[in-house]
Amino acid sequence: MQGEYVVIKALEDGVTIIGLTRGKDTRFHHSEKLDSGEVMIAQFTEHTSAIKVRGKAQILTKVGTVVSGDTRRCADDTEG
Repeated sequence: MQGEYVVIKALEDGVTIIGLTRGKDTRFHHSEKLDSGEVMIAQFTEHTSAIKVRGKAQILTKVGTVVSGDTRRCADDTEG
């Protein structure tokens, strides 16, 4: 199984990245703390089905970029 990659760049100190498991019961299986300017490259795998980001960070994927912790609407947000 080859999973997709995401790039997460912390825009403030103390950004938390949490990996969540696959399966019947979703659980936390790994966490990292990043300080401003630090970058983490993460991959979805047979064990990781979701990644949760707490704090302000820029998240880049093959389908686009989003900023977490930002209450402004995205420029390409077409809803409502």
